[in-house]
Amino acid sequence: MSDVSWPAVPGYSSERLHQPWRLFVALAELVVAGVAVWGAFLSWDSAFTEIVVRLDDGTELVSRHVAGNWVGAAIGLGGLAGLLVVDAVRQASLGARTRRRRRRASRENGRGDSD
Repeated sequence: MSDVSWPAVPGYSSERLHQPWRLFVALAELVVAGVAVWGAFLSWDSAFTEIVVRLDDGTELVSRHVAGNWVGAAIGLGGLAGLLVVDAVRQASLGARTRRRRRRASRENGRGDSD
């Protein structure tokens, strides 16, 4: 394979991506995602109520009411938690330092893989 690399962008350094403080941002996002999931469960439970009506002849009529605003809040909080987890993974991968690959000795000496 040929050694093709992206052209250098002026004023941009890949070392700026590695920032150790990104690990703290990832941790904070995971905490907020946990609170969002907790809120989603609370609002989902609040969405459903039972209404019981007793008639004069002793018959009980049971109705279930679904509050759409609480269902929407639960779905929104669940989606927010998902996005926060994805971004926390991104922040953690950018915050962790990775080792650079070492070039093979054959490439440094001018000998490529093609003959």
